[in-house]
Amino acid sequence: QIQLVESGGGLVRAGDSLTLSCVNSGYSPTPYALGWIRQAPGKQREFLGGVTWNGDETIYVDSVKGRFTISRDNAKKAVYLQMTSLKPEDTALYYCAGRPWGVVREASEYEYWGQGTQVTVSS
Repeated sequence: QIQLVESGGGLVRAGDSLTLSCVNSGYSPTPYALGWIRQAPGKQREFLGGVTWNGDETIYVDSVKGRFTISRDNAKKAVYLQMTSLKPEDTALYYCAGRPWGVVREASEYEYWGQGTQVTVSS
């Protein structure tokens, strides 16, 4: 079973960059897509973007397009979220999530979740 562990969160200043990592410490018999989702206090989960099982396609929501980049390294069973030009409104708990086969934009469609890593952006 897929077991995801995120890392790389922290406290940064507005305008800074930060890269989050997510590693699958488990096993999946089928190819799986990975997504990044965040949740700020008092707000609903927000799907940010995802990558296909082979890394050949990425999707993003408009609010982060151009600032955030998702990449995947299957040899390391890892996915990354590179974030640039961070804003205070990017402050949230960031989750990595996986699902068999195709990448989708709906967070509820992802079956496997990490514990999250906190990103705090100060103004």
